[in-house]
Amino acid sequence: MNGDGIRFNIAALALAAGLFWGAAILIVSAANLLWPGYGRLFLDLAGSMIRATGPGSVIVGTLYGLVDGAAVGAVIGWMYNTLAASMKRRS
Repeated sequence: MNGDGIRFNIAALALAAGLFWGAAILIVSAANLLWPGYGRLFLDLAGSMIRATGPGSVIVGTLYGLVDGAAVGAVIGWMYNTLAASMKRRS
């Protein structure tokens, strides 16, 4: 390390967050199809942001989760890098 501090790779963080959130929605949605009632609160919360209904909603929800998670991951990475650079300048 050269003393510059740690910086997030924003693209990698966005991809990881997108894959994580998309997989979470896919797994819980698939489990809900097998065992009705499973993960209902989680799916209701996710469904408040995703307007997908019917049999294709698992796929639509997963794709939305990938995009949504990637966007949030990119924002978090950008905010961290910006704040870390700002804090370094102050010290």
